[in-house]
Amino acid sequence: RAGVSQVLNRFTYAACLSHLRRTNTPIGRDGKIAKPRQLHNSHWGLVCPAETPEGQACGLVKNLSLMTYVSVGTPAGPIIEFLYQRAVEIIEEYDPKTNPNATKVFVNGQWIGVTRDAASLHETILYLRRHDTLSFEISLIRDVRAREFRIFTDCGRVMRPVFVVNNAPGEDQGKLMFKREHVERLQADGDIDTTGISEEDRDKVVFGWTGLVASGVVEYLDAEEEEMTMIAMSPEDLDEHRAMRQGHTIVDDNTDPHRRFKSKPNPAIRQYTHCEIHPSQILSVCASIIPFPDHNQSPR
Repeated sequence: RAGVSQVLNRFTYAACLSHLRRTNTPIGRDGKIAKPRQLHNSHWGLVCPAETPEGQACGLVKNLSLMTYVSVGTPAGPIIEFLYQRAVEIIEEYDPKTNPNATKVFVNGQWIGVTRDAASLHETILYLRRHDTLSFEISLIRDVRAREFRIFTDCGRVMRPVFVVNNAPGEDQGKLMFKREHVERLQADGDIDTTGISEEDRDKVVFGWTGLVASGVVEYLDAEEEEMTMIAMSPEDLDEHRAMRQGHTIVDDNTDPHRRFKSKPNPAIRQYTHCEIHPSQILSVCASIIPFPDHNQSPR
């Protein structure tokens, strides 16, 4: 097939990085169909809304956002084995008449059984993922309406990192899992000399990004799991929402001309599960170096 391998663009450092994070939709360029070229809501945070070529390839050639990661895939066998040990009935033994409200369990799209207690099963597997027992790549989707619990361990899923919000009852409820101790550990990494050691050994010595993921502070979500979450735009929004839930009145500071344009806390939202690392992460390598991208374009 033509165009599978390309010569890496080395014009500038940014152009080189941008070329490495480019995706291509295999649709004929000649047809003037608009639908596949348009932005979709599920692209948020995964695909850059701005960086795409003009002309025929517009909207078909996309660029991954800054913190986007593509899953490498992990074996599904150990998870299926674990599920059968954890009160998941195999399909052959399932009788819909005795248990009509059972939740179907799928692994990589394959129906492997049913469970009576989907909530605790989801909680258990989520705990294992956040405590580095299971791979961070695994995505868990509990669809309450459809009574389905879907697990994906396959490769090629586009994922992005977000902060985890602590929803366990207590004084830290509704706050980020990211605490001062994590900041201090990241700052301490600067004093560690890692020259001449391999990346694998470096990860053992340094806390870094892998440490944040392993300690359940940051979590990778794919497009499907993201649909089942509630993500706050900033830690500030999270604090305002918590204050509103506690009955405090939120005073809008109109004096600051540089304040961020944002909506008032929504009383319909009961709790947030995650928080964005930073809103600018929706942009790609080249789009993120545009000065003032959130302002109108000046006359030229």
